[in-house]
Amino acid sequence: MIDPYEDLANAIVLLAVKDYRDALKKLMKYPRHESAKHTKTEVERFLRSDWYRELTTVEPEILLRKLKEEVKQ
Repeated sequence: MIDPYEDLANAIVLLAVKDYRDALKKLMKYPRHESAKHTKTEVERFLRSDWYRELTTVEPEILLRKLKEEVKQ
């Protein structure tokens, strides 16, 4: 059985990934979209934070690079 806290940690990280992916897609279409710029910056800050490191062992820079590559395709 998975620990409920682990489920919560996974949900937080997955939501950040979804928000980041959506922001990148929006910025590809509308490079000046302020809300998407703000979301992108905030998610990047979160992924590089100590709190993120408490939630997962996934390397943030690798995750960011893969998401950027995914959106460009």
